Amino acid sequence: MHEFDRGVTKYDIMPIPPVEAHSELFEAGPVTIWVEYRLLDEAIAAAHTVTEGYDGDVETINDRGVSLHVFGEPSPGAERIEFLRFDCFDEDPHYHYVSYAQQTNEMVHLEPAAMGDPLEWAMDRIRTRLAQMLARAGNEGLASRVVSREIEAVLPKVAEAAYRARFAHDDAAIHAGAMAGAAPVGKAASNAGGAAS
Repeated sequence: MHEFDRGVTKYDIMPIPPVEAHSELFEAGPVTIWVEYRLLDEAIAAAHTVTEGYDGDVETINDRGVSLHVFGEPSPGAERIEFLRFDCFDEDPHYHYVSYAQQTNEMVHLEPAAMGDPLEWAMDRIRTRLAQMLARAGNEGLASRVVSREIEAVLPKVAEAAYRARFAHDDAAIHAGAMAGAAPVGKAASNAGGAAS
């Protein structure tokens, strides 16, 4: 299911897609930041493996928290797909570099004792390192189109939505949405070389 190398877990299955109905979207030039409260358990993970046609092992998982998804245009005017995901979870906070063009899903774990609140850390990375992280995720063209003032302008709204989601969410509705098997959003056509989760 995965390979671990220098602090990066490389999965051979793409991430579970966000549920648009449970997300707030904020545009900032060529990127859109999705704010979503997520629940992950074995049933949700198993349903995703069926959707993806994955026949490997499913890890035991039971976690929750706010996720910030960074979607962008793989090329100017193209449909936006996911390149970065910050899972600010209670038990195992981490972030993903997502490349549907290369079919890679690389996860990097956070250490809250050293980094503090994962949500604050993620917001600061979006504010200060978004272009570099998008380039690392495989889209230097998108990284070059990021405008810092557009990111700065939207971040207060992103933060408000993220903290609202953290403290006011409906677990039953979120779980039902995740299990509903909604069509993956931001998933590029396979002949275009990629998809986002």
